[in-house]
Amino acid sequence: MNRLKKYRGLIKKTWFATTGITLLVLLFGVPSFPRFQKTGDNFYKVSINGTEIGNSSDPEEVERLAAEARREITETEGTMVYIPVEITSEGQELLFGNTDSRHHLYKAIYDVLKSSISTTLQHAYTVKINEYTVNLGSSSDVRALLQAALDRYDTEHAYRADIVIDPDRQLNVLTTSVSKKDDSTGQLQHAAGEGAGAERFFDELFEEIEPDQGTVDFSQMEYGTVSVDFGDTVEIVDAYLLENEITPLETAISEVTADQQKEQIYEVKAGDTLSQIAEDNGLTIANLVAINPTLDNENSVIRTGDELIITVPEPELSVVHTEQIYMEDTYEADVVYIDNDEWYTTKTELRQQPSAGFRKAAALVTYRNDAVESQEILKEEVIVEAIPKIVERGTKVPPTYIKPISGGRLSSGFGGRKAPKKGASTNHKGIDWATPIGTAVMASSGGTVTRAGWGSGYGYVVYIQHADGRETRYGHLSKVLVSVGQKVSQGQKIALSGNTGRSTGPHLHFEIRINGQAVNPLNYLN
Repeated sequence: MNRLKKYRGLIKKTWFATTGITLLVLLFGVPSFPRFQKTGDNFYKVSINGTEIGNSSDPEEVERLAAEARREITETEGTMVYIPVEITSEGQELLFGNTDSRHHLYKAIYDVLKSSISTTLQHAYTVKINEYTVNLGSSSDVRALLQAALDRYDTEHAYRADIVIDPDRQLNVLTTSVSKKDDSTGQLQHAAGEGAGAERFFDELFEEIEPDQGTVDFSQMEYGTVSVDFGDTVEIVDAYLLENEITPLETAISEVTADQQKEQIYEVKAGDTLSQIAEDNGLTIANLVAINPTLDNENSVIRTGDELIITVPEPELSVVHTEQIYMEDTYEADVVYIDNDEWYTTKTELRQQPSAGFRKAAALVTYRNDAVESQEILKEEVIVEAIPKIVERGTKVPPTYIKPISGGRLSSGFGGRKAPKKGASTNHKGIDWATPIGTAVMASSGGTVTRAGWGSGYGYVVYIQHADGRETRYGHLSKVLVSVGQKVSQGQKIALSGNTGRSTGPHLHFEIRINGQAVNPLNYLN
């Protein structure tokens, strides 16, 4: 019995020792079992594109392996391919868990990605014109697109569009170059200014000895296209794209050369009207008003120098071209102005009616697409001299008018009204501001005092004659501070408000008269 107890104790000790050793080996001796730590998920079931590829303790390791596998597949294929990669991992926290080796995970990832190749990426070119972008499948398509834009305005097909490295960009960005074809050899000539050395010297020499256009008959002059270039910056870069991301050449040409309605700014010139501006730019007045927040309706006032938004039909890629042309046309002489320092700028008088002239001329006309940008007359022969319009105009800035008191409440407006008391006028020739007696009254504009004192129904009153022929009147005053004949300046204190004469309460009565006729002062105060 004692011997049995002895063996039972020995067996128990041996079992505990063996179990302890086994646990130590499992925890520290087997690397495929991650050490348990209370740090959250430490065991992940990983899937690529919906296919389970194994278990890992490090999701970032899986991403690195996927990148390596993708790179190897691309190098093996020998071309750019499109491989969708969607990594999903389901994490959990375990005390023990068997993770797969790096080699096993890599091979599984490689096999899944290899089978996931959906298409081969094509070498292409992305063309950017301002905000417009199009992808084309080859450099020859890019040249064809550029040439189509050019040929729309180069009707003689004398110029060729090409692609060159953009010297102003550090990265490998391409841009456009336009060269003229040599008529005799079919070779290309460089644009003006690109020559050097002896070639450039002789070019400049021949330009100097070229006969003056004034001595050459119109029939001896050469007409046609002088220069062509693109009016917008074009950027071209290499790209690898899916086939459905590449635009067919015919579609790209249609998009780039078709006219689009684009907004531009028009500066109003002397003599312009809204109807004429709208007509000249292919708009209705309603459309012109709709796109300009500053215009309320077709009767809105416009002034020289105002800027209006107009829509102009333009292609995505504009072409600037200069033509030497012969023309016979009527023309207007420049308006001749006679300045009169005694008149205000609001006064003008026509001294001579204009008459159009007739001429024939050779000119350099620069267009942006179909719109004329500038014109330079090279040779001109006037058949009928134009008679200029002669206008006499004032140069003096007219005086301004200010409210004659600070504050106050507008208590009676201009024009017809109900008589405020017996004997008062029902046709109010000015405006009234209710204000306490003794409020300072200032001259609305500079001038000469023509009346200062009692004025019957006005009570105490001041009249001031102004340089532009207008007169201001200030009534129902309590005290007059100026005298007849006195010169006063704008804002100068001339009286104190009151309640004198035919008045219903303390206020200032104020008038502006033009040629003796009362007008609404509110239309003239600044």
